[in-house]
Amino acid sequence: MSELKTNKISTNDTNNVAIDNALGLKSYDTTARNALTSAAGDMIYNSDDSKPQFYNGSSWENFAPSSPLTIDYLVIAGGGGAGGGAGNSRGGGGGGAGGYRASFNSEASGGGGSSETSLTGLISTTYTVTVGAGGAGSNDRTLGADGANSVFSTITSIGGGGGAAENSDTGQTGGSGSGATHTGNGGAGTPNQGYSGGNGFTNTGAGGGGAGAAGSNASSGQGGNGGNGVASTITNSSVTRAGGGGGGVSISGTPGTGGSGGGGNAGAIGSNGVAGTIYTGSGGGGASFNSTDQRAGGNGGKGVVILRYPSDYTITLSGGATSTGGETAVGTNEKYIQIESTGTVTFS
Repeated sequence: MSELKTNKISTNDTNNVAIDNALGLKSYDTTARNALTSAAGDMIYNSDDSKPQFYNGSSWENFAPSSPLTIDYLVIAGGGGAGGGAGNSRGGGGGGAGGYRASFNSEASGGGGSSETSLTGLISTTYTVTVGAGGAGSNDRTLGADGANSVFSTITSIGGGGGAAENSDTGQTGGSGSGATHTGNGGAGTPNQGYSGGNGFTNTGAGGGGAGAAGSNASSGQGGNGGNGVASTITNSSVTRAGGGGGGVSISGTPGTGGSGGGGNAGAIGSNGVAGTIYTGSGGGGASFNSTDQRAGGNGGKGVVILRYPSDYTITLSGGATSTGGETAVGTNEKYIQIESTGTVTFS
C-alpha cells in the first residue's frame, strides 16, 4: 500500500486540499516507467526526458508546456552543380545557390526577401523535412545539374540552377540562377529566395547567383564571381550560407571566385571546379580548360534545415532524418537543431 507522508495538509477557503510545500513526483527513468502497472491519471517525473508526465489510460504524455510551440526556421535548398567541358571548350558557368528562406530574428531571406513569419507547431504532429542534395557538376560540355529542393512543413526552398556549358550557354533558373557562358544570359533566381546568375562573355563563364547578391558577369579573360550568401544567427553565431559558384575560363584568364557563404571557386586553368560547401546550399565552381582533357564543374553543396524553438519542447527525428550535433541550448530558454538528411520530426 502507498503511504502519504507530509508535514502539513490543510484546507483552504473553498474546501480544497492545500499543501504548504512543493509536491515532489516520484522519479522514474523511461524503462522503469514503462514497467509500471499504471492507471489513467497516474503522474511521475521522467528522469530521462526531464519532464513530468501523466498516464492517459493507454500511453504516457508530457504535461502541457508553459510556452507555445513557435518554430523559427532556416531552410536552404541544394546548390546547383557547375558547367564542365572538354578540350578548349568554354569555361563553365557557376552553379546557383539553393533557395534561402528564413524567419529568425527579423533576418532577411534570400533574393532581397524580408524575414518570414514563424510557424506555430503542434506536439505529436509529424512534420516532413527534406534536405536537398547539391546538383552534380558536369564532366563534359553539358549543363551542371540543378540542386534539389529543401522542405520543412509548408516551407519549400527551390534548388539552385545548374551552370551553363558549351552545349547550352544560357544559365538555368533556380532558387538562385546559374551563371551563363559565352554569349548566354544568366539564369533567373526565385523571388525572395535567391538572385540571378551573371551573363557570359566570349568563351568565359559567369558567376552563379547567391542568396544575397547576383552573380557577376564574365568579361574578357575574367570569369564572373559568384554572388554572396546571407548571414543568419539562428545558431547564435553569425554564419553566412548559400553563395554562388565562380565562373570558369578557357585557355587563359582569371577564374572567378565563389561567393561568401561557401560558393565554390572556378577551377584554375586546366582544372576542375571546386564544390560548394556542404550544408550551405552553395553553388559549385565552373571548370576551366587548356588541353584536350575533360574538366568537371564542381558539385553543388547540400542544403540544410535549421529549426529554433522553446526549450520546453523536445524534438524527435525519424524516417532517416539526422543531426550531427543534436539539440543545442541557445539564447534564453531556446534550442536549435541542424537537420542534415531527409525524414520526419515530431515535438513533445
